[in-house]
Amino acid sequence: MPHHPVLTGDRASEWLGITVQRADPGHCVISMLVRDEMLNGFGIAHGGMIFALADSCFAMTCNDPDPDGTSMTVAQGVDINFLSSAQPGQTLVAEGRQIATTGRSGLCDITVTTQEGDVIAQFRGRSRTVPLRQKA
Repeated sequence: MPHHPVLTGDRASEWLGITVQRADPGHCVISMLVRDEMLNGFGIAHGGMIFALADSCFAMTCNDPDPDGTSMTVAQGVDINFLSSAQPGQTLVAEGRQIATTGRSGLCDITVTTQEGDVIAQFRGRSRTVPLRQKA
């Protein structure tokens, strides 16, 4: 199964149960099962859980899976549009594509769908590449 180095030590993505399906430079596909503890008061997936899945996909899309160790790319700003709800027991798939990079800035689109292909959310992330900070 593919792996991406941004997941090393990423306890949030681990808790979400994210599985990497594909990790290439500028393209990533990940999935997550919607569990009962991810539901809101309406019995559907909490928007924050869907956002977190898309955000993890964003990080893997804009960071090379074979990094040179000198820089990291982080979120500068994001927008998300929720188009449908996700139900408990559904597997959500997030697919990210890098749309453009100019200098240290970038743009990525992440589409979150059900395993059957129904669109749940569309996420657009603006990124910034900065020098890598060493973990304390």
